[in-house]
Amino acid sequence: MQYISTRGQAPAQSFSDILLGGLAPDGGLYLPESYPQVAGKLEEWRGLSYAELTFEILSLYITDIPPADIRAICDATYTAQTYRWCRPGRNAADIVPLTSLEADFHLLELSNGPTLAFKDMAMQLLGNLFEYVLEQRGETLNILGATSGDTGSAAEYAMRGKHRVRVFMLSPEGRMSAFQRAQMYSLDEPNIFNIAVRGMFDDAQDIVKAVSNDAAFKARYKIGAVNSINWARVMAQVVYYFKGYFAATRTNDEEVAFSVPSGNFGNICAGHIARRMGLPIRRLVLATNENDVLDEFFKSGVYRPRSSAETKVTSSPSMDISKASNFERFVFDLVGRDAGKLCALWQSVDVGGAFDLRGSAEFSRLAGFAIVSGRSTHADRLATIREVWQRHQVMIDTHTADGLKVAREHRLPGLPMIVLETAQAAKFAETIREALGREPVRPKELENIEELPQHVAVMDADVGAVKAFIAAHCG
Repeated sequence: MQYISTRGQAPAQSFSDILLGGLAPDGGLYLPESYPQVAGKLEEWRGLSYAELTFEILSLYITDIPPADIRAICDATYTAQTYRWCRPGRNAADIVPLTSLEADFHLLELSNGPTLAFKDMAMQLLGNLFEYVLEQRGETLNILGATSGDTGSAAEYAMRGKHRVRVFMLSPEGRMSAFQRAQMYSLDEPNIFNIAVRGMFDDAQDIVKAVSNDAAFKARYKIGAVNSINWARVMAQVVYYFKGYFAATRTNDEEVAFSVPSGNFGNICAGHIARRMGLPIRRLVLATNENDVLDEFFKSGVYRPRSSAETKVTSSPSMDISKASNFERFVFDLVGRDAGKLCALWQSVDVGGAFDLRGSAEFSRLAGFAIVSGRSTHADRLATIREVWQRHQVMIDTHTADGLKVAREHRLPGLPMIVLETAQAAKFAETIREALGREPVRPKELENIEELPQHVAVMDADVGAVKAFIAAHCG
């Protein structure tokens, strides 16, 4: 299996090479040359454990690591001890238990890992893959990432103490919940560095891309990525679509729908890929908050990223994103994997513009990708959190509330709807208190985490300043 860039100007590479490299040299994102077809494998996969299922899917995409080593990495990653924060009565060994709210309406628990967010599902695997490949090659890696909330803590908990890896994580100053900030900034590890930039998430993400596009700096300081621009993140997320499908169905003749809260398009991109592989997904429902760039595209065909000044600060902050970096992978498939067409569209996006597919052949093909969308507001989130608690005694976080609200708008009779749970309510206590008048439950080990000393450097959203910081800490 070889990997190609969406921009078409980079040589095909192996999995291990793109794992360490992140963004392609031409500024594009890596995708496999083709998606493996798995319809004939569903029956044998239905009864597998999560680690076993991960091994089967990863083996289709990773051909430069011995199968025995892939299996060992999967077994070490997906354990009940690591993913133990599931709801009472659920089996932690399931890794991603399914909670049924009503007939054909389910929550897939993805937030039972160490940072209580779905990002752990891929990030724990990524940490183990990094460690394996770096040891094999005798190399080191400096990971540069940007987070709007959960990616940062998931990456840092996955990479802390890892041999040969440093993490430099950018976050927007004051734009995350107190719990999210504490999870990241309270880590006192010699290989973890937090940088809070004065601005929004998109400013931090732009810095990561600018540094990654500086070939000389990237090579000198061995810069890698853990954001969803790294293919391995998306690949790992594909697995839970299969696991959710098996949990919500009895036979492989059934179809399902997934509702996915998504700001950067990474989470739902994995669902798009699972569908392209042959998983019987009739519909993917994309849920946004007030930052509705993606909802606007799927309704109108116009992709118009907003400026940082236009990006709204909301109570589902991990989706306060107005330039979806992973969207490029989807559009690459939408334009028939024509890198020339992709580059023409992104010429405008890369300079702060937009593109309009209305009336085009691509827009007419959009329906065939079976993605519908909707948006949710703060009032919607409060109402959804309150209703789910009162009716089902299930406490959900703000992003999952976005997913539930939009899922209800797109339900089809007799079609199981699976809402991807993105985080635990404990991470957003302020909104839970507003909705329910009570504190969310959190694991005892994480009580009072906000009171721990915090370690973070604050600086302007300036590429040069971030480069200087990295250089100063890589000696």
